[in-house]
Amino acid sequence: MTKVSPSLLAADFLHLDRDIEMINRSEADWLHLDVMDGVFVPNISFGFPVLEAVASKCTKPLDVHYMIVNPEQYIKQTAKLGAMMMNVHVEACRHLHRTVQEIHDAGMKAGVTLNPATPVSVLEDIAADVDMVLLMSVNPGFGGQKFIENTIGKVQRLRQLLAQTGSKALIEVDGGVQGETAPRLVKAGVDVLVSGSYVFRSKQPEQTIHELRNL
Repeated sequence: MTKVSPSLLAADFLHLDRDIEMINRSEADWLHLDVMDGVFVPNISFGFPVLEAVASKCTKPLDVHYMIVNPEQYIKQTAKLGAMMMNVHVEACRHLHRTVQEIHDAGMKAGVTLNPATPVSVLEDIAADVDMVLLMSVNPGFGGQKFIENTIGKVQRLRQLLAQTGSKALIEVDGGVQGETAPRLVKAGVDVLVSGSYVFRSKQPEQTIHELRNL
């Protein structure tokens, strides 16, 4: 069954408690948390005060995605939150293997993220060491963007690379995931769907999550 990780970035920030309660009731597998610094991406989202508040109320595993420079500085703080997954961008890490090791040593699963223009081939020497690869299917920094079609072929190429390297990593996709794109992504080999606007702006978000899980 496809895993669904709704993105908090699309929630109502005036009523986060309400939206988190919805996530807790739903069949969502994880909660996706996009941390942006205004440097690595052209936007700022939220930091540890919000992360700590969310962690205190959310009963789902936290899927923390850092769109920031020097994410390795925050490994211990992220682990302290009780995060299940810490996801860092390949483009933001000078010493990616060391960062992945430190994430594991802190007791979390390690994910690595690729921007749309970054080829999957850069993962050849790290794929076997990571627990998940997140492919951005929009340019990171803002929600509600149009899905980049090249992502479908990229998922297929990543699936081949994981098989060749013996990696057991899950494939996650974030950006433009909705009713039309989600089935094609699952067919191409995606394990985890991150969906923000499509879930939180749905009239029946719990039903939307259910439908995504059962693709």
